[in-house]
Amino acid sequence: MPLRVIFMGTPEFSVPVLRAIAQAGHEIAAVYTQPPRAAGRRGLELTSSPVQREAERLGIEVRTPTSLKGEAEQAAFRALRADVAVVVAYGLLLPKAVLDAPRFGCLNGHASLLPRWRGAAPIQRAIMAGDTETGMMVMRMEEGLDTGPVAMVEKCAIDPDMTAGDLHDRLMHSAATLMVEALSRLGTNTLASTLQAADGVTYARKIDKSETRVDWTRPAGEVHNHIRGLSPFPGAWCEIDIGGRTERLKLLRSTLSEGQSFSEDLALSEVLGESGGILDDRLTVACGTGAIRLVEVQRAGGKPAAAQEFLRGAKIEKGMKFS
Repeated sequence: MPLRVIFMGTPEFSVPVLRAIAQAGHEIAAVYTQPPRAAGRRGLELTSSPVQREAERLGIEVRTPTSLKGEAEQAAFRALRADVAVVVAYGLLLPKAVLDAPRFGCLNGHASLLPRWRGAAPIQRAIMAGDTETGMMVMRMEEGLDTGPVAMVEKCAIDPDMTAGDLHDRLMHSAATLMVEALSRLGTNTLASTLQAADGVTYARKIDKSETRVDWTRPAGEVHNHIRGLSPFPGAWCEIDIGGRTERLKLLRSTLSEGQSFSEDLALSEVLGESGGILDDRLTVACGTGAIRLVEVQRAGGKPAAAQEFLRGAKIEKGMKFS
């Protein structure tokens, strides 16, 4: 049964869900998204969110309030007389008056296996923690932060070298399929839900720039997870001297090199003792224990480049050190 839907989302991750709901034949009464933000190199251009651009392409009314706490905004929301609101990475808290307005309440698409990784950055935090599995969930929303009962789940393995960007792309397509199925079941009154477990709750706090610098004294596994969990944005980084000038280097992809055989003239103490030290001509770097090999990097102001391409344009030698 087609439903009258309010869609609420902002980033690229939300776009396939919006598109899939429209293609499934549901009536989208309005799209709520974050207001246009300053962008461009000088920050002077206002740029609409990916969801706003898709909604306009589809000919759907777009609303961009900065808050939903005011009575006027809540009345406007109620006036849409929606059957359900679908929320996917919207970016604003929904007051109880908004949560209660649609006939069937609000459904949220969340990229984790709740109750693990409630909050703002579940994809990044799962990888940074070394999780080997995550998933996409559809939950019924309530006032708590991602605390509502779970209606649908699709699990996803996290491969050893998978980045946050890779996982983001995989989960956003799962989100579209899962939400369309949830709406289908909601329309036939067959969408069951289960309370979240009380144990295993973790919070995926927003990524702060202060935690993006690589700490080479940490074990190789942790450094590897840090790099891939922050790739491509905001990006883990370090510094190195190139041509007599200290440059910041963003690290986009890496792989573990523990157990790799290094040249005979490189003592084991050098591998384990010089955190941040470059061990060979393939950008293998010593960590607190073990080592990683950098696969893709990006110089400040440059484009992402494979490690060997980067080395052709920068004089980086064994024995030099990242900081």
